[in-house]
Amino acid sequence: MFHRRSIKPSLGSTLLCSFLFIASFLSQSAIAADTYPDKHITLIIPYPAGSSTNDILGRLLARRLSEQLGQQVVAENRPGASGNLGSILVSKAQPNGYTLLVGVAAPLSVGPNINKNLGYDPIKDLAPIGMFANTPYVMVVNAKVGITSIKELISLAQKKPNALNFASSGSGGSPHLCGELFKYMGNVQMIHIPYKGSAEAMTDLLSGRVEMMCTGLTALEEHIRSGRLTAIGIATAKRSEILPELATISEQGLEGFQVNSWTGLFAPSKTPQAIIQRLSKELEKISNDPQVKSTLLKQGSESMYMDSVQLGAYLKSDTAKWGALIKSVNMKTE
Repeated sequence: MFHRRSIKPSLGSTLLCSFLFIASFLSQSAIAADTYPDKHITLIIPYPAGSSTNDILGRLLARRLSEQLGQQVVAENRPGASGNLGSILVSKAQPNGYTLLVGVAAPLSVGPNINKNLGYDPIKDLAPIGMFANTPYVMVVNAKVGITSIKELISLAQKKPNALNFASSGSGGSPHLCGELFKYMGNVQMIHIPYKGSAEAMTDLLSGRVEMMCTGLTALEEHIRSGRLTAIGIATAKRSEILPELATISEQGLEGFQVNSWTGLFAPSKTPQAIIQRLSKELEKISNDPQVKSTLLKQGSESMYMDSVQLGAYLKSDTAKWGALIKSVNMKTE
């Protein structure tokens, strides 16, 4: 009787099939990159439309990418959950380069440390394209407090534990974390007063109901120049070109103190590397454009380019930094 033998593929044929599959995949990716983009791109801004720095920078980015790519880049606001709703939407989009995200620090590096059930992992589910801008944070006090430096604020807070209040635009955001980092590194006790937005926080800071706040320069500049608020330190590694006369918090004794709101461009994970690299190069051109640099400075931001690899590493280190602080101070979100 004739018995049919099962024929097992040889190791060589298996490797050949794998090689052909990979070669086909790479070829298709290369073709996609060569013709990219051949239709409009949607750029998700995970914050409301209006005058916020995130929205302004996102629309600037959309406009310049449209000019350079030769295809319309449509800015689309998808606010909600402190920037997480728009971020989730992009993380689940098709990885073809036609849905991109204006990614910022709060939802991407702080969010995972605050909420363990975000519905996505920024590091695993998003592909970094590049950093575009950095918004330095400035620490200010109401002028009536009568101090002009970080050392004086630390001294005052140590003499009067929990007598001073610091405002934030919401629990768990960068202004809140800036205050918590100051308390931790300065070894002081202050009370956090969270508001529903920066406008409400600013109103109470100007009236003197709260003494201190740490946030982006855009919201502060007018009041600093009018003398109603006193800038006592900038939370950058080195002095900012926006306020070069203002000493960093680090050089005033809290070495390594750094808080900023960075803005980058992200795509869904598994987006072809050729498309990521194409977009990263376009982003570099935009970041280095003198007119763009000038526009950013007017918004209280600075041009700061990082490529995809650098941004990926920065996102991991920034996430770890805030995770360590949140754990150390047992920070609670109200």
